[in-house]
Amino acid sequence: MKKIKESKELKKCIIIFGVIITIVLSIKFLGFFEYMSLENIQKIKIWIQGYKVIGPIIYMILFIFSCIFFLPAPPMAILAGLAFGPVMGTVWTGLAAIISDSAAFLIARYAAGDIMQKLIEENKVLKKIDDGVQKHGWRLLIFTRLVPGFPYMLQSYAYGLTNISFRSYIIISWICTVPGIIAFTFMGGALVTGKGDIGKTFGYFGIGALVFIILSLIPGLIKKNKVEVVDE
Repeated sequence: MKKIKESKELKKCIIIFGVIITIVLSIKFLGFFEYMSLENIQKIKIWIQGYKVIGPIIYMILFIFSCIFFLPAPPMAILAGLAFGPVMGTVWTGLAAIISDSAAFLIARYAAGDIMQKLIEENKVLKKIDDGVQKHGWRLLIFTRLVPGFPYMLQSYAYGLTNISFRSYIIISWICTVPGIIAFTFMGGALVTGKGDIGKTFGYFGIGALVFIILSLIPGLIKKNKVEVVDE
């Protein structure tokens, strides 16, 4: 029985690994990795806008894959502001964030649980998250989403292995993620939407900067109120 179980786990790992490699190679073949930088973000914008009506769908697919494979999300959020404007950029990025967070959570819970469990056992930060959920439930999710220092997508996979409900996880994750999305998309949107109108440009940039300032104050407020859910 033990050998059969190990054989099934091995097959599952091989299938998952094969799917990941196929997707990564496909994206690499399309040349997407070469553009994943702020310097080349204008090229991606032009490429996405070339798809017109389905442009938002193309963007969301790219965002989801970039998150699942641990590529930086901020450049993608800035891209959304450039390509679709600050408001619609926030909408499309928000939807893509929900899907990517959900995908990571569900992959860990139902498909790659054994693999992620080993990662958690080997990573001290993820182990603290796993232990913290047992003690503090959804309150820990708020803490780790808002305080810098916790790898975002690794969190998403890690929470899939805890007893937190999917509903609580996705609602709280979205609420905590939206402010950051607004900050990046409005800053990106300030570069194009306000073109020719200095007041509008500074207005959008100011909104993004204000959100960043508020977010930067959160860790201090949490420490001031002695919220130490991870270190207990």
